[in-house]
Amino acid sequence: MRWVLFMKNNLENRVDVGYVDVGGKRLRRGYTTGTCAAAAATAAAYMALHDCRLQEVLVQLPGTGAADDPTELRLPLAEAEWRAAERWARAAVTKDGGDDPDITTGLNIWAEVRLNDMGEITVDGGRGVGRATLPGLKVAVGQAAINPVPRAMIAQNVRAVLPPGCGAEIIIFAPGGENLARRTFNPRLGIEGGLSILGSTGIVNPMSEEALKESLRLELRVLAAKGYQTALFAFGNYGLQFLRDKQINEAQVIKISNYLGFMLDEARQLGIKRLIIIGHIGKLVKVSAGIFNTHSRNADARMEIITAYAALAGAEPSLLAQLYQCKTTSAAVDLLDMAGGELAAAVYRRITENTASRAAAYTYDEITVGALLFGDANRLLHMEPQAAELLKELKLND
Repeated sequence: MRWVLFMKNNLENRVDVGYVDVGGKRLRRGYTTGTCAAAAATAAAYMALHDCRLQEVLVQLPGTGAADDPTELRLPLAEAEWRAAERWARAAVTKDGGDDPDITTGLNIWAEVRLNDMGEITVDGGRGVGRATLPGLKVAVGQAAINPVPRAMIAQNVRAVLPPGCGAEIIIFAPGGENLARRTFNPRLGIEGGLSILGSTGIVNPMSEEALKESLRLELRVLAAKGYQTALFAFGNYGLQFLRDKQINEAQVIKISNYLGFMLDEARQLGIKRLIIIGHIGKLVKVSAGIFNTHSRNADARMEIITAYAALAGAEPSLLAQLYQCKTTSAAVDLLDMAGGELAAAVYRRITENTASRAAAYTYDEITVGALLFGDANRLLHMEPQAAELLKELKLND
């Protein structure tokens, strides 16, 4: 017998996963692609075994142990099809990332299940799920990009609905995942052909800092696994564009957002020996004063720092007052440039050299660090000597 169930827009039937407060806003939580895959596989296994129609399925979550984290979710199916005579079924669950800006929200995550009498449960990926092509990831080269926690979650939930001795071959697929993957870290990480099935707790917390850090950690691990001992850290798109304009090989470049301290710790643990920090003056001026999370909510003393450096370079009190009143570092750069080349050069040099020395000290001097400072329109303001030497080495190794 074959049944097909369609639910037009599964996101209309939102599941309550709770809320979190982020920056004073109450944001709705969601659930991961791993949770969707586990739910779809569990539903498909149950339908193939019992020849029955399901509209929703209960899935157990790994959780975090926190009191307010759910340990299970009951999720509706978006689509389902089964043929009990063939011991086969497939089902889809619609990903809902809550209020997180997640490009996979609304995507159907499918599981196809074929039961057997071998007793084993195997999990693999199909269309729209990527495969690892480089070492250093959480899955081996050649494996489907289904991370260990969701892989275990899929197997454990399916095992719970099967009788002893019954096994299952499970294929997770995500139609449309190939296109979405181009907008993720996957191509840089060496995951080709589709998305990753992710989730360490099963729950998506909106604007998760930890999720971004995990992506950055993975990117650095892949870089190290390729054998690189020199890395280049850029804070954002401005830094990336600066490097492209300078025709720097992007294979060793990581966009680190605001998390320099975190990435310095990771680099030290992975055995990175040399590092160049590339940043706009708005970021590097903070690092030069020992601020290793550069988000403005965490710390913002840009004008105080620039004013202090200008004072040390001999700036007149009237200029110091003007610098202190600036709203942007771009405005401060304009003032410094008008004040004369020697004064501006001294400030830029101090920012860059302090950035390099403080970052090296942060790693207990286990990493040789150079720094490169730019302003608006990708204008090079100063290159610290160690950065110049490292860039020369990189070009020689191209």
